[in-house]
Amino acid sequence: MAAEGCAYKGVLFCGLMITEDGPKVLEYNVRFGDPECQVLMARMKSDVLEALVACAEGNLDKINIEWHDETALLVVMAANGYPGHYTKGTVIKGLDQAGAIEGVTVFHAGTKTKGKNLVADGGRVLGITALGKTVKAANKAAYQGVDAIDWPEGFNRTDIGWRAIK
Repeated sequence: MAAEGCAYKGVLFCGLMITEDGPKVLEYNVRFGDPECQVLMARMKSDVLEALVACAEGNLDKINIEWHDETALLVVMAANGYPGHYTKGTVIKGLDQAGAIEGVTVFHAGTKTKGKNLVADGGRVLGITALGKTVKAANKAAYQGVDAIDWPEGFNRTDIGWRAIK
């Protein structure tokens, strides 16, 4: 882009699908991908703000970004019906229990509070992210986090990480 007179500073996210013929590009975005960013933030030891400012100022090569050595894995919990029609306002419980599991962080993507309750307010609602020494360990912790959440109106895939574990 710089060679064409359109220098770019910032995040460039490339959405890929791995096929039998190799990776295929689905999309480009000039933002972090969600939930892809959540696993990055779980692994990042450094201050993300410092990295973003350095990027904007053209000084990214002058800072040291540190990462946790562990693997990060994320399981999305979505509202039943997603990506089609889904109901908003369903109550979600058990997030404290999920977040108390070692290495697990629960990211909110489509939630809001309604009175004293946390409720779903979108399609992709939660990102249950776990760190582990291996993909298998991170997978186990993430699904323990999913199991701790009480949300009958939500669902999740059960095959996250299987290729890496295999």
